[in-house]
Amino acid sequence: MGDVDPIRIELVNFWDVEQIVELYRSEGWWKDFMDKSRIPELIRGSYLFALAIDISTGRPIGMGRVISDGIADAYIQDLVVLPEWRNKNAGGMIVSALVEQCVSNGISWIGLIAQPGTDAFYRSLGFEPMADHVPMLFHGGRKDAGSN
Repeated sequence: MGDVDPIRIELVNFWDVEQIVELYRSEGWWKDFMDKSRIPELIRGSYLFALAIDISTGRPIGMGRVISDGIADAYIQDLVVLPEWRNKNAGGMIVSALVEQCVSNGISWIGLIAQPGTDAFYRSLGFEPMADHVPMLFHGGRKDAGSN
């Protein structure tokens, strides 16, 4: 018997709310004012929602999602892996699963906005910086805008 990968990737339409919030919190992306009851809607509203599952516990240790119209463009966002699972290929497995599903559905323009210091990771997965493009965020007067 060979080694078994301790992580599996699942594309889901629903999941335990608290486990998803735990992933967002681990990256500092969950704020106290946010409404947990909207997590199921967030998952369903995503074109794709992938979880990296620890096979030994059945708990998610990472996630990522795609926003898309399903035809032309897709954007990967909210990629997070719990700190203790980083550098074990969970993030790469999540991104690869999302990209493969998009491509198999005929979507070839797949973009993302990477955090500083993560460009080597994304380059290793086939992404390149977009020359002559600047990521922008609408603030619209909201006090919490731009703070995930």
